[in-house]
Amino acid sequence: MAIGERIHFFRLLRGMTQKYLGTIVGFPERSADVRLAQYETGTRKPKAELTAALAQALDVSPHALDVPDIDSYVGLMHTLFTLEDVYGLTVSEADEEICLKVDTSKGKEAHELLKMLYTWKEQADKLSSGEISKDEYDNWRYHYPEFDTTQVWAKVPSQELSDALVKMLKSDK
Repeated sequence: MAIGERIHFFRLLRGMTQKYLGTIVGFPERSADVRLAQYETGTRKPKAELTAALAQALDVSPHALDVPDIDSYVGLMHTLFTLEDVYGLTVSEADEEICLKVDTSKGKEAHELLKMLYTWKEQADKLSSGEISKDEYDNWRYHYPEFDTTQVWAKVPSQELSDALVKMLKSDK
């Protein structure tokens, strides 16, 4: 999620208008909403000072607004927090181990993420069982979704259409 989308997300979460948030961070009242809209839509990218001011006004860490750097632990955590916000990813404990789960009640995006995670698990299971090599597994991961043979990520207009196409293709063989 880009920084503008994060600003928009937290602004709505806090119940603020664009004009209100814009004036808090120092934009002139007459253009505060327009200026903030430019950042939310990605037309403009805020510099570090403005990001810090927006974060303070929204009562979040600047890391929560910026595009996370997954090469750092803090950035990775904020990536996971974003996945919680957007895709319903949740953290829990099972058998004394930390587990990440998808809360599908969060909507369509959560369902799509869950399908993709099951696809990943299927490949990881094949690696564990020796059905595929580490090179084949890595090739699948590094070319995802291109080499995904399950195709669960592909969107089809309807299940009926998908079933009809599969039946038609099978009958041509």
